[in-house]
Amino acid sequence: MKETIKEERLDKFLANQGRGTRSEVKKYIRQGEVFVNGAAVKTPEYKIDPQTDEVSCRGMRVIKSGPSYYLFYKPAGCVTATEDDYSRTVMDYLDVPKKEDLFPVGRLDKDTEGLLLITDDGALAHKLLSPKKHVDKTYFALVSGEVTGEDIEAFASGLDIQDEKETMPAKLKVLGIQRREECVYSEVEVTIQEGRYHQVKRMFEAVGKKVTYLKRLSMGTLTLTPELEKGCYRPLTDEELKELRACI
Repeated sequence: MKETIKEERLDKFLANQGRGTRSEVKKYIRQGEVFVNGAAVKTPEYKIDPQTDEVSCRGMRVIKSGPSYYLFYKPAGCVTATEDDYSRTVMDYLDVPKKEDLFPVGRLDKDTEGLLLITDDGALAHKLLSPKKHVDKTYFALVSGEVTGEDIEAFASGLDIQDEKETMPAKLKVLGIQRREECVYSEVEVTIQEGRYHQVKRMFEAVGKKVTYLKRLSMGTLTLTPELEKGCYRPLTDEELKELRACI
């Protein structure tokens, strides 16, 4: 089946490609300075296929830029969504071109922080989120109680978290133990290959423990780099994108 191509308004396309503000490109169109497939088009609302139509503006060909990829350090307190009526979203932190086309890949809970990929590449996002691709997602967690060898084995075998089926095997590593007065907390690293609702928290609940802090450190080959502060983002490097594509 042939993939359906999303058409786009001519004035919006030109503005998104940096050929002027929306009002400026409308003026260019109405003045006959914009051509689609060699013919002048004077209607800003005219729909084009950005993948196949040839567009020129004021004598220069306009080539649609490729997909965008941003590594974002999500802070706690915002929701992983493109919009929300009640809470600040991860998209509210971004000030980039074509922001309306971008979306977060997967979800992090409101109180969870860490690495989040934001893109407009639907095909890549689908592959990253597919359990069939076995893409690792690694988290640091602070857990109430002392994580035991039995817990590590239970994670490795798969856990019943009250879904239709058990979780896929996960890696659990104890990094250290904190003792605060009469309370004990375990610092752990967890690697899963799924993305079920509240999955890491529910896995620890299945072994009688509670997550008090959660941070995603990596997804596939992407890692949260030290220079990136909470609430900040940066474009992926060419090397990062190449490695990410190779892992899926």
